[in-house]
Amino acid sequence: MENSKTFICISNYFKGSDFLINLKKSGNKVYLVTSKKLRKSPWPHEYIDEIFYMEGQDIDWNLEHLLLGVGNLMKSTKIDAIVALDDYDVEKATYLRENLRIDGMGQTTGRYFRDKLAMRMRAKSCGIPIPAFCSLFNDHDINTIADTIPAPWVLKPRSEASATGIIKVFDKESLWIHINEMGNNRFKYLLEQFKPGDVYHCDSLILDSKVIFSLTSKYLATPMEISQSGGVFRSANIPYDSEDDKAIKRLNEQVMKGFGLKHGAAHTEFIKSKENGKIYFLETSSRVGGAHLAEMVAEASNVNLWKEWAAIEDALVKETKYTLPKVKKGYAGIVLTLSKFQHPNLSSFSDTEVCFKVPLDYHAGLIVKSDKQERVLELLEDYGNRLAADFTAVVEQNKVSNLH
Repeated sequence: MENSKTFICISNYFKGSDFLINLKKSGNKVYLVTSKKLRKSPWPHEYIDEIFYMEGQDIDWNLEHLLLGVGNLMKSTKIDAIVALDDYDVEKATYLRENLRIDGMGQTTGRYFRDKLAMRMRAKSCGIPIPAFCSLFNDHDINTIADTIPAPWVLKPRSEASATGIIKVFDKESLWIHINEMGNNRFKYLLEQFKPGDVYHCDSLILDSKVIFSLTSKYLATPMEISQSGGVFRSANIPYDSEDDKAIKRLNEQVMKGFGLKHGAAHTEFIKSKENGKIYFLETSSRVGGAHLAEMVAEASNVNLWKEWAAIEDALVKETKYTLPKVKKGYAGIVLTLSKFQHPNLSSFSDTEVCFKVPLDYHAGLIVKSDKQERVLELLEDYGNRLAADFTAVVEQNKVSNLH
């Protein structure tokens, strides 16, 4: 096809089907590199020219083997773009781009969107408000934080996704016990002040270094709370043009500009301190948010983040103009939990506002939408209680031991 381009898409998890489908519908050749464990996942095969499988998952891939494979493909095929669909794939994509000299985010910028220490240091240098933090490189720095910043604190893995592996610490003695248990792996963590407050996420599309779309939402139950204590995950977008909405969007633009994201999708989290009402940056990622937040955003705004991200990538390589679809200002929310049933029967959740049911095995979840935020919040409260009572399965959090 005339003006067809070739994309390599990398994903460690089964996600991004809309991205792959819309790249192919735009007349491109689409290759997918994923984990062998996902061979049986329902990828949209009719929209993918070929799938290549790697051993391992997350950070376990052999990058030299990946580079060799893509390099061999390039002997007969010109690669126009490499896209990372998940957090764990950012390093892989930047590594390939740097070695094969393909346009796009390089390894230094990629660090700002994957390494929680790098992103905090970058935020601080850009004047973006953040909770107090330090690396675990130097004992004096650790003791300074412990002696000057009131507990509790959190120890965070630098390269894990979302809230995985976070340890909450309440006193200096416990802090040093945890650090000493890490041994030579302590440098893979950071120490941060824990600020109680409401956590928000801003989901964005970026083109030519400008935020062209963003939607601000609030976690009604945060990822950290869920990972630490279990329960039901809930999120909903907040009133448009409210003080929090405007403040978070301004800060989000500052993050995107300061971190150097030129184009694509981003999921960025902020916290509004209960102590002083100030909004602080928590972390960001150069991807579409997980936990079916993309579907929630689409129901609220009429913007499918995966589809529009694909359209942006297509326009960039073809040097054509991208136009954002008309954005609506509705409200939507998601309620989601691990289920003790493989295929939970959610037929009793029959309100007309229900617009999406999560299709994953051992998950019970729904998205609701309405013109009124109050109705969305009412349903999320009701559905959250019902899911917790009848469906929720409690799974012990795995200890993170394999980091980089």
